[in-house]
Amino acid sequence: MMRVIWLISGLNRRMMKILLALALIAYIAVAPLREKIRDLEQSLSQKYPPVKFLSEKDRKRILITGGAGFVGSHLTDKLMMDGHEVTVVDNFFTGRKRNVEHWIGHENFELINHDVVEPLYIEVDQIYHLASPASPPNYMYNPIKTLKTNTIGTLNMLGLAKRVGARLLLASTSEVYGDPEEHPQNEEYWGHVNPIGPRACYDEGKRVAETMCYAYMKQEGVEVRVARIFNTFGSRMHMNDGRVVSNFILQALQGEPLTVYGTGSQTRAFQYVSDLVNGLVLLMNSNISSPVNLGNPEEHTILEFARLIKSLVVSRSQIQFLPEAQDDPQRRRPDIRKAKMMLGWEPVVPLEEGLNKTIHYFSRELEHQANNQYIPKPKAARMKKGRPRHN
Repeated sequence: MMRVIWLISGLNRRMMKILLALALIAYIAVAPLREKIRDLEQSLSQKYPPVKFLSEKDRKRILITGGAGFVGSHLTDKLMMDGHEVTVVDNFFTGRKRNVEHWIGHENFELINHDVVEPLYIEVDQIYHLASPASPPNYMYNPIKTLKTNTIGTLNMLGLAKRVGARLLLASTSEVYGDPEEHPQNEEYWGHVNPIGPRACYDEGKRVAETMCYAYMKQEGVEVRVARIFNTFGSRMHMNDGRVVSNFILQALQGEPLTVYGTGSQTRAFQYVSDLVNGLVLLMNSNISSPVNLGNPEEHTILEFARLIKSLVVSRSQIQFLPEAQDDPQRRRPDIRKAKMMLGWEPVVPLEEGLNKTIHYFSRELEHQANNQYIPKPKAARMKKGRPRHN
């Protein structure tokens, strides 16, 4: 009798081990399913900005190179909220994931860590080619890389547009006009650029990029749009990117001297980022293949601008004059008659309203850092030679 009991108990122990093993196998097998369910629950519970519903025939597959940068992230917001499928490609040299993190997980959004100097194979309907460092300290830090991004990178995106039949919009720049001898600058002006100066890597890189676009249009039939973008500001600018707006706001908020290079008589025209984004979308969906200026025709001297920001911040900072930088354009103002007539576009955000929004953004960033919250700091914009410039 005892032997029978012993055999039964041994059998029970073996059965328990088998059952436990089976349970463990089942647990491991369904783990991926549990993760998918958890991800689904998270995505359903996550709150995204409101997105329009577009039918299949109206919804476009859109690629934005440099889409995690200052302008690119705002363009991403608009296109996502308009209901399109957006793929952002960025190598995060100046772009930041936190600029687009509020879209991560959305079914219409994809983020790819990729350098456009390498070919990209993807199916899209439109390409907004914004990839390139745009502030002088950043593009001067590695001039060869800047040239590669604007030449090889543009070549790769044009090749992609040709393969998939996509339309490409090139984010060019007012820098193609150099230090202009005509004022204001219209799209027919060929420019006055120093091809071997400290900012030639950017100026000439963009000029070659435009040339490539029209070569592909004429030879391969690629649909291209070219936006010549003038000075733009707004939230998500790098605080230390060396541009005049970010420099002055940061210095005023921190009580440091506002640094003006030269006499401050150089002029610039500043547009708020939402105006630019609206212009880019209008241009992409227009039938205008020739270059179009996108900027604010309201012109201010650098010194006037420094005083305005000092006043809006209510700062006690002094204005400090430093030696003028090499090749700093003396006058910069867009002629936007073409954009007005053919796109029905012009800036609508008043300068002070845009500046107040930007000041609020910078104040919040400084406050987060002061409270020791984890906010990735902007990459230090180092320069090998020369001074920062008014851009």
